[in-house]
Amino acid sequence: MAHSASVPSPGEVVLRDVTEDDLPLFFGHQQDPDATRMAAFPARSRDAFMAHWARILDDETVVNKTILFDGQVAGSILSFEQSGEREVGYWIGREFWGRGVATKALSGFLAHARQRPLYAHVAGHNVASVRVLEKCGFVVFDKEREFSSVHGKEIGWLILKLEA
Repeated sequence: MAHSASVPSPGEVVLRDVTEDDLPLFFGHQQDPDATRMAAFPARSRDAFMAHWARILDDETVVNKTILFDGQVAGSILSFEQSGEREVGYWIGREFWGRGVATKALSGFLAHARQRPLYAHVAGHNVASVRVLEKCGFVVFDKEREFSSVHGKEIGWLILKLEA
């Protein structure tokens, strides 16, 4: 009997290794003005973006995955060391917002990226991302304020933490 490739269930979120073919799609996601406002993070130029991802892919301490939703590249998720702490970050293309993609992706990622504590920095106005993190067990740990070049004003950041 021949084996067929498994077909994802509708609405299924799958994490897989990042390939170079994913990078143009990730680049497009971070060019979206609504997404950059939500994340309070400016879009990078193509050269800067590709150089950034080259560093990520070359860094063996970074755990990174492509997020697939219904077989389509929906975004990326990664964890990395910053200032001696392990952080998690994700970026979901706007066309995939509101479908539970980030929550399913983060939940699946946390099952494999087991180092704790794990931190996340999120713009306080990004209520959807705060909810995703809280659904996955993160709690608000601290707050900070800084000037945002995206918003042209000071914004509040929440630092969330996931314990063991």
